[in-house]
Amino acid sequence: MRRIRVIGIGPGDPDQVTLEAVAAMHSVDWFVVADKGPDDPLLAARQELLTRHVGSGAQVVAVRDPERDRADPADYRGAVSDWHEARAEAYEQVILERPGDVGFLVWGDPAFYDSTIRIVERVLARGRVEAEWDVIPGISSLQLLAARHRIVLHEIGQPITVTTARKLRESVAAGADNVLVMLSARIDLDGLDDWHIW
Repeated sequence: MRRIRVIGIGPGDPDQVTLEAVAAMHSVDWFVVADKGPDDPLLAARQELLTRHVGSGAQVVAVRDPERDRADPADYRGAVSDWHEARAEAYEQVILERPGDVGFLVWGDPAFYDSTIRIVERVLARGRVEAEWDVIPGISSLQLLAARHRIVLHEIGQPITVTTARKLRESVAAGADNVLVMLSARIDLDGLDDWHIW
């Protein structure tokens, strides 16, 4: 039976790819990557990473990433679900067209704010693709941040909250005072002047 491997590749530095991830990259026949358009720097970065760890012969199939409807912020979950379904359809088609084991390269760790695991689940639930699958963890941006600043992410005996920039205010209002924020291209830090922000 063919395999699908969801491979965490870290935050972007090829030196931060784990040995397990490199072995997983060598174990597949080809890779699916999302193509977000002609100016997508992540497509080139993935190719560079593959060249470094697998060699220049790594086969990459770039699948055009469907547009996500951002018109109605109130229906965020519905829009994301529709986007996931469109991605699942596109990936399913590519997987059905090509034989062999396939790898999905995921920035950071696949468990943190990434859709690939959910999309692979959708592909398999549709019933047309039969495959075993697994997930290879990667170094997350949170781990990199802590290491570069030589900090521990939590206070002694205290919890941490991992959230998005979009949900930061809600988390703080609910009492979270040790917050790790991801997906933060634009973040409003007003009112947090007395916080330590890294």
